[in-house]
Amino acid sequence: MLVLACTVHAAPAQHPTIPLYQNTIPNARVTPAWYREKDSLGRIFQVSVPALIPYFPEKENTNGTAILIFPGGGYRLLSMPTAEEMAKALAENGITAFIVKYRLPHDSIMKDKSTGPLQDAQAAIRLVRSRAKEWNLDPRKVGAMGLSAGGHLVSSAGTQIGKMLISNAELPDDHPDFMALLYPVIIYDPEVPRTRENLIGTSPTQAQLDAYSTDRQVGPHTAPAFLVHAADDDVIPVKNSLIFFNALLANKVKSEMHILQNGGHGFGITDLHAKDNWFIAFKSWLTENGFLKQD
Repeated sequence: MLVLACTVHAAPAQHPTIPLYQNTIPNARVTPAWYREKDSLGRIFQVSVPALIPYFPEKENTNGTAILIFPGGGYRLLSMPTAEEMAKALAENGITAFIVKYRLPHDSIMKDKSTGPLQDAQAAIRLVRSRAKEWNLDPRKVGAMGLSAGGHLVSSAGTQIGKMLISNAELPDDHPDFMALLYPVIIYDPEVPRTRENLIGTSPTQAQLDAYSTDRQVGPHTAPAFLVHAADDDVIPVKNSLIFFNALLANKVKSEMHILQNGGHGFGITDLHAKDNWFIAFKSWLTENGFLKQD
C-alpha cells in the first residue's frame, strides 16, 4: 500500500456556516433559536437549525475529495474540538472538509427524534453534491467521517441505502461514497445506554434495537469503510468496530480496520501512542480505492 506523507500548508480558515435547509426543516416541530454556543470544553448542546461548517483547502492544493465530519457526543451534544482538528488536517492535505452541525434528537423540536440526525446527514451529503462544481469537488468522492455517536450516524447513512428521509428527487443517492468510522457506536446494546436512549428512548423494542444496530443493515452496496478503534476504549467497546468489520467482510465490502493497543476514547489525529499513523494509513486507503488522487 502506498503511504503518503502529510503535506502541510497554511492552516485553513473556518468559513461562515452554510444552512442545510433553505426553507422548511423536515421533521421539525418548531424552529426556535434553540442553540447554545460552545461551552468551555468546546461542546455545542442545542441545535435546531443544522448547518455545515466548511474548511476549504488552498485553491492550488484542492484534490476534489470532500469529507463531511460528524462529531460525537452521544446524541446529546456535539464535541467540536476533535472534529475541528480533523477538518483542519484534511484541508491541509487538499481534502475539502465540512463539519456537520446536525440536530440533536429531542422530542421538543422533532416529531420523530429517531430520524432527525439521519435526515440531516442525508441533507448534508445532498448539499455538498449539489454544489460540487462550485466547490471544485468530484460528486462521486463525497465521504463521511463519524466520531463515536457520529460514527453511528455515518454508519447509518452508509448502510441504509434507499431509506430516504428527505425529499430529493434529483439526487436519490444521499449516502456517502465512503466512510471513516472512529471509535463508532454500532451495536445498540446496554453497554452504550446514553447514545441509545437519546436517539430511541429508554424502552425500545427489540425491532428498534435491531434496526439501529447498523451492523445488521450492512449489505453488498454498503459504502466502503475505514475503521479505527482502541482496544482499551472504556466508553465505546472495541467490539463495535469488530462486529461492523465482520459484517462488511461477509458482504464483500471494501474495508480496512486498525485496532490500536492503547488510545482510549475520543483521540484525534495524534493519539497518545501511535501518533498520526492511522491518519497516514487512512490517506493511503483513500488513494488505494480511488477516492484521493495519487501525488
